Amino acid sequence: MAFTLTSPAFENGKPIPKKYTGEGADVSPPLEWKDVPEGTRELALICEDPDAPTKEPWVHWVIYKIPPQATSLPENVPKTSRLSKPEGALQGRNSWPSGQTIGYRGPMPPPGHGRHRYYFRLYALDAKLVIEPGVTKSVLWTNMKDHIVGQAELMGTYER
Repeated sequence: MAFTLTSPAFENGKPIPKKYTGEGADVSPPLEWKDVPEGTRELALICEDPDAPTKEPWVHWVIYKIPPQATSLPENVPKTSRLSKPEGALQGRNSWPSGQTIGYRGPMPPPGHGRHRYYFRLYALDAKLVIEPGVTKSVLWTNMKDHIVGQAELMGTYER
């Protein structure tokens, strides 16, 4: 079942403002959603770049255990593994090998590599995950793949 994911910062398919990139303030964009499927017990969000020159898509953000009653994430979510807002939410590892590896890291494609697409995918889950903070996308996916009851997607672009 599909539901809706939007951002007041950019439209689906349009460029992500520089503020939310590695060339700007590198803060997470605000996100909003509606029509979460009935019976959702938790939400999880993964943001990744399938156009990165890497074997796997480059992971920009992993956030999970978002309460089902939440309807948004604010701009500039703290880059910590445990969040107080939304209460109980946890963040995992992005693809950066060093520096800030927990929480959101914005677009920063190689110069001259063309326009990259950044997919923000929000998953509605029918179970509460038993999972630690700071996990990779792969670990999160393994734990949630059999519990997905809905998905919402927002895609932004960026080019250097």
